[in-house]
Amino acid sequence: MDNPKFPGIIFRLSIALLFFAGTPFQITIFAQSDTIRSVELRETTIRSGQEQTLGLGRLRAVEGVIVYEGKKSEVVTLSDITANLSTNNARQIFSRVAGLNIWESDGAGLQLGIGGRGLSPNRTSNFNTRQNGYDISADALGYPESYYTPPTESLQRIEVVRGAASLQYGTQFGGMINFVMQQPPVNQRLRFTSRQTVGAWGFFGSYNALSGSVGKVSYYGFFQHKRGNGWRPNSGFELNNGYMDLHWRASERFVLGIELTKMGYLAQQPGGLTDTQFEQAPQQSLRERNWFRVNWNLACLHAEYKISERTRIDNRLFGLSASRESLGNLSPANNIDFGQNRDLISGTFENVGNETRLLHRYQMGKFDNALAIGARLYRGFTTARQGEANNGKGPDFQFLNPDNVEKSDFHFPNYNYAVFAENIFWLSPKFSLTPGVRFENIQTFAEGYYQQRVYDFAGNLIAETRENEDLKRRRSFVLFGLGASWKANPTLELYANVSQNYRAINFTDLRIDNPNGRVDPDIRDERGYTADLGLRSRRNTWWYADVTAFYLGYHDRIGQLLKADQPPLYNDYRLRTNVSDARNIGIEAFGEVNLWHFIAPRDTLRRLSLFINTSVIDARYVNTDDASIRNREVELVPPLTFRTGLSWAQGRFRSSFNWAFTAEHFTDATNARRTASAVNGIIPAYTVADISVAWSWRWLLLEASCNNLFDARYFTRRAEAYPGPGIIPSDGRGWYVTVGLKL
Repeated sequence: MDNPKFPGIIFRLSIALLFFAGTPFQITIFAQSDTIRSVELRETTIRSGQEQTLGLGRLRAVEGVIVYEGKKSEVVTLSDITANLSTNNARQIFSRVAGLNIWESDGAGLQLGIGGRGLSPNRTSNFNTRQNGYDISADALGYPESYYTPPTESLQRIEVVRGAASLQYGTQFGGMINFVMQQPPVNQRLRFTSRQTVGAWGFFGSYNALSGSVGKVSYYGFFQHKRGNGWRPNSGFELNNGYMDLHWRASERFVLGIELTKMGYLAQQPGGLTDTQFEQAPQQSLRERNWFRVNWNLACLHAEYKISERTRIDNRLFGLSASRESLGNLSPANNIDFGQNRDLISGTFENVGNETRLLHRYQMGKFDNALAIGARLYRGFTTARQGEANNGKGPDFQFLNPDNVEKSDFHFPNYNYAVFAENIFWLSPKFSLTPGVRFENIQTFAEGYYQQRVYDFAGNLIAETRENEDLKRRRSFVLFGLGASWKANPTLELYANVSQNYRAINFTDLRIDNPNGRVDPDIRDERGYTADLGLRSRRNTWWYADVTAFYLGYHDRIGQLLKADQPPLYNDYRLRTNVSDARNIGIEAFGEVNLWHFIAPRDTLRRLSLFINTSVIDARYVNTDDASIRNREVELVPPLTFRTGLSWAQGRFRSSFNWAFTAEHFTDATNARRTASAVNGIIPAYTVADISVAWSWRWLLLEASCNNLFDARYFTRRAEAYPGPGIIPSDGRGWYVTVGLKL
């Protein structure tokens, strides 16, 4: 369409007037240019190209100041799916993202545990985890675990970029996950949103948000409260979470914003079970004195300046002040808790970082290319203390000897300096190459002492050692990558990339005293690379598919080996060490189609969509002389995951049914099937289903969900410490009802 008011833009308008006067119009614009002149309407909802799917899409070649051309990316648009948002149900929210292994440590969504392509899901530590583009994990290098997860009720979308994200987001194998918060309405001074949820086992959730725009200032803030008793005894929790985003658009070129997040929760942890205990009664709890407490405070100052029509710069200064405390009995699940003094692990995190990015579009020959460059400065300071606490039952997070804790007391300062660049070269209207490079300087330190005690079966101390440590590790290296994209036509793209990866050891790799696990003192960083070859297709809003073959190569992969103490104890434990080289080969496939399109192609008020999401992975240890692990399967890698779902939308009503299968897999490199402590063993294959419905009318929203519809008895993880040790059963069938208002 040739219109002088919209130069360089090909667009399609789809307008639906739904049921009642006053319902906002929706306008969908597909753009090939970043220059879009404004159109004044009473109220509009405008969605960018990456969101025009049935629930899953991909990022465009350039988003803001970041390059994604030739990369595997996925975008989950929360408004396009029907899911249980009140409990952050990861099974439903990430059901369309291929290749994920999802841990379920609690039924309220307090912590997110996902891993991709055979990487550990433990607190999403193998992803670089971000909120609105800045780090939110405990310590991005020294301790990249995420105890804080933004509430999905507050999210606009979730962006996932796989291993090639190491060039722009830093050293990791898994990639990047970015939680993008909702944006305030442009033409409304005040909008109030409220969602109140009640559910099984005493669950109550309250989410309340205010947003709007006044002149050049826009704002969005929310407060969330959740509490419940949990499916198992001794698993109650209470969470409070607040967030504020304030942006000032000083001019058409300059935007300044500040974001503040404060989250805290207290959760009782029912402990792990042995295989026999799980088979007898998976809902039972043998620990009533275990507790976990988190306090998370985030801040970000964001400035964006448009230097010219072709050049823009983005700067984010961010910081974290946080703590986590775990209290309880760490002995194996097959040991009786006699009420002895409990173990307390206390960690604090004080981090500050800055990322500055610049994007410049320029013409070379006949084509417009894009150069993205940036720099990162980061300082993390972590403390970790472990010692004895009282023998009570309550959440008393106090050391008995705070001036000289019994097990360990460490400081972990670390520093990271990096520069990076990626450039999209368009060699023809259909073909592009995107080379990239990243220079990293990483410095990690460990200063403190640790003390080990050995007890006999009667609980008597038979040996004690104390060691002081002052470790320094400095390294500099360069990572390279190359992506390619060939767009055969507007609906079909072939993409490929290869990128080097690196993962530094973190402080849990250095020193945590745990009777169920040990750490090799000579543990080393991991190196490797990832490669993708994919094909994706999209036809407007009724069809989307993405199939990817990938290879993940590891050198000195850190993993778990099953070991046993020497006589007379013979206790089995996990040894965390560089097991050997490993390689993960797999295929990820996702496809979704609006079946209603074939029944009534012109009917845009109804949608019946079916999606299929599957991954097949073969992950093996290679290049090792250790016969106990040679060619063994890599732990925590389901060889097959299969997820499917059917959703129906008609006017004000939406519903979805999701079904997921995860194949049997192992928890250690020796592929042990069963152990007395249950810390190691298989994760049996499991199947679980969920159903959700929603109905809206003007300002009113009603939702209902049933998690684990068929009441399956299964578990997704075996813990070596908190919240176990042992098998952590997943929740049984639970129901949830939400009443929402938007005024």
